[in-house]
Amino acid sequence: MKNKRTPEEIELLNKAFNHALNLLGVVDRNDPLCDMVARKVIEVGATGISEPREIAEMTVARIGLR
Repeated sequence: MKNKRTPEEIELLNKAFNHALNLLGVVDRNDPLCDMVARKVIEVGATGISEPREIAEMTVARIGLR
C-alpha cells in the first residue's frame, strides 16, 4: 500500500519540484529529466525537510548535474 500524502505535502513537493526544474534550467516538461527530478524530490521530501527550496537544492545535488 502506498503512503497517502496530505494536500499540504503535495503542495510542498510540487513547489520543490518546480524550483528544482528551475535550478536545472529545465523548461520542457516532456524532458526525461523531469521524471528523475520528481523521484528525487519525493525521496528527499521523505527525509522530513519541510522547506521547498531546501528540498529542491538537495534534489539537484543528489542528481549531480549542478
